[in-house]
Amino acid sequence: MQKFIITGGKRLSGELVLQGSKNSCLPIMAASLLCSSECTLHSCPKLTDVYAASRILNCVGCKCSFSENTAVIDPGNVSCTAISEELMREMRSSIIFMGAMLGRAGECIVSVPGGCELGPRPIDMHLSALRKMGVEITETGGIIRCRTPSGRAKGTRISLAFPSVGATENVILCAVTAEGDTVINNAAREPEICDLCGFLRACGADIAGDGGSRILIKGKQQLHGCEYTIMPDRIAGATYLSMVAASKGELILTNACTAEMEPFLSVLEQTGCSIYTSDDRIYLRSAARLKAVRDRIRTMPHPGFPTDAQAVLMAALSLADGTSVFEENIFDCRYRHTGALIKMGADIQVLGKVAVVKGAERLFGAAAEATDLRGGAAMVIAAICAEGRSEISRICHIDRGYEKIEEAVRLLGGDMRRV
Repeated sequence: MQKFIITGGKRLSGELVLQGSKNSCLPIMAASLLCSSECTLHSCPKLTDVYAASRILNCVGCKCSFSENTAVIDPGNVSCTAISEELMREMRSSIIFMGAMLGRAGECIVSVPGGCELGPRPIDMHLSALRKMGVEITETGGIIRCRTPSGRAKGTRISLAFPSVGATENVILCAVTAEGDTVINNAAREPEICDLCGFLRACGADIAGDGGSRILIKGKQQLHGCEYTIMPDRIAGATYLSMVAASKGELILTNACTAEMEPFLSVLEQTGCSIYTSDDRIYLRSAARLKAVRDRIRTMPHPGFPTDAQAVLMAALSLADGTSVFEENIFDCRYRHTGALIKMGADIQVLGKVAVVKGAERLFGAAAEATDLRGGAAMVIAAICAEGRSEISRICHIDRGYEKIEEAVRLLGGDMRRV
């Protein structure tokens, strides 16, 4: 089993090119199923989740190949509508193949997906919305069978109880080839939703309103392939900015999605870092010890502070002057990383959905086990800033979202290796 060995205490400095977005790439790969001809996707990150999505596509009959960061997907010969339980378990985002398969074939067999254990993440909202579109769904022993009696879903008006990213994506994927018009009220507004819609429009879909809470979709009989570039990964960007800020370092982040990262940047700026931005470039300088964030950091759906950035910022603030308070409003079990940070010397108290972080004088190297994707990244940040040597195991979680994170750290002058 692989692990990371990190010797902390080094100031990070340099330039990084931000990887493509995992949370955009996965639904866009699923969306390629809806096309009648080849899709070429640029800026695909080399991640285990992306490779899992590729295996699912190949399993149902697509031809999916990678060269560097480009995926070429030929969906012309989809021959299977069942996705094995083993493949579904590999990642949480596998559930979006349900909407894509329904949009392509009018039927599918999937299972309850896997991914990080962040507490209950029911897919009831997905199933309820698809049922409103005329999809017949039966569930037996974790296996979900879906079919549309006429071969195509029916456009309708759907109001989501919560602006769920996954449910919004599944409805969009099913609706773009449905009969008639679909309206999604209280839709998720995340930038990755806009990227998915941008790809589908490039394939001929008729979608309007993405980025707002009301999305309108006019169903088309068929979509065509296209060439498309995946947006940059705003959460990977937040991770590297937090890492360099905590190390009192300096970073030029290129290929950045500056506007989409504003909810995070506005909070990070309160720590005393100097931050300058252009359309696709972020410069950060942190010459001194960070300051605690004055206001409570509440995770919320976009455009609020992203839940995926909570853990990495917490790791940085564990060495700040003063006390910062986090409030996690998206997932129930998103503080599982705090045990490892406390083991390294952080002063963190968790009370329900609130975490109180009092800046410690210093952190110390320790052995830790990654609990989930972003929690694992938080442990890397703490280890980079700690005195001495740390070992982080179960790094399979980290590899789900960061492309060769150890090489990025070494490029910035850190001491991190994979063994």
